[in-house]
Amino acid sequence: MSRYTGPSCKKCRKLACKLFLKGTKCYSNCVMDKLASTKKGKGMQRRAKLSEYAVRLHEKQKARFISGMTEVPFANLFEKATKSTGQTGEQFLKYLETRLDNVVKRIGFASSLRGARQIVLHGHIKVNDKVVNVPSYQVKVGDKISLDSKLAASVMVKQGLEDAEKRALRPSFIEFDASKNTATLLRWPDRSESSYPVNDQLIVEHYSK
Repeated sequence: MSRYTGPSCKKCRKLACKLFLKGTKCYSNCVMDKLASTKKGKGMQRRAKLSEYAVRLHEKQKARFISGMTEVPFANLFEKATKSTGQTGEQFLKYLETRLDNVVKRIGFASSLRGARQIVLHGHIKVNDKVVNVPSYQVKVGDKISLDSKLAASVMVKQGLEDAEKRALRPSFIEFDASKNTATLLRWPDRSESSYPVNDQLIVEHYSK
């Protein structure tokens, strides 16, 4: 299955919820906010009752769309979570949260996951002083993430860091040194700190059926 490259807002309309796929742009001029006050938007909220399977699928799709992953790697990551110690749902969210592209976004180097993925793919990110251009790389506790100095001076990155500070988007499990444009993963994230507004138990049930 190829990666979806169409309009981000279409995914939000499909699931009838804000997924913040455009990052901080979704805080203003959002199509979902506009739809909420229209007859069409109110009709979306009054959808027919979903089956139990549809509810579980809906929750899985929310997480997958937010991550930007295709089904196979997404399912493989879940399989990895099932083999880890602890609750599967929590482990799965932990793995999603500590993917390199997601960490780059939460630091503030990019305002959206799509933007963070591009920064990683183009070789602008170092982990422990070595270039890592794999968005799915799993960041470990103690890892130091740094940004290429030339890109750090760009308007895009400066805006992302400013938004992260202004909206308090950077979580406490990430320590950021603004003078060096580096960040460190201090600890594993708690479920309450996840950037994925999903019911992980429903995802577990979906893959367990």
